[in-house]
Amino acid sequence: MGPMTSTPSTPSSLDPEIAARLKRSPDGLVPAIAQQYDTGEVLMLGWMDDEALHRTLTTGRCTYWSRSRQEYWVKGDTSGHFQHVKSVALDCDADTVLVKVDQVGAACHTGARTCFDADVLPLTRP
Repeated sequence: MGPMTSTPSTPSSLDPEIAARLKRSPDGLVPAIAQQYDTGEVLMLGWMDDEALHRTLTTGRCTYWSRSRQEYWVKGDTSGHFQHVKSVALDCDADTVLVKVDQVGAACHTGARTCFDADVLPLTRP
């Protein structure tokens, strides 16, 4: 698939029952949290449209929609840091996807294992 111009609008083979349940952002996306399946480690947040979710469910590899590049990308195709899908779940409002994966190597584009290790904010409590 080539680059798209604004929002993902590719016709999708996503199961219509799943598609009907999804609550998407105005740009047609849902946030997708990747979590290491066996440790519970939160790895990253990406974005999926219906087609990206369909590809994730049917290929066993996480496919995301890149908002900056306006194209689909499969985690690991460039970096070698693959996400092998173990399970996919919708939250109670059907507006967020949780993908439990077996992460190979780093999840973060910076080379870190997770996107959430580098900038931990201090808690301020009374």
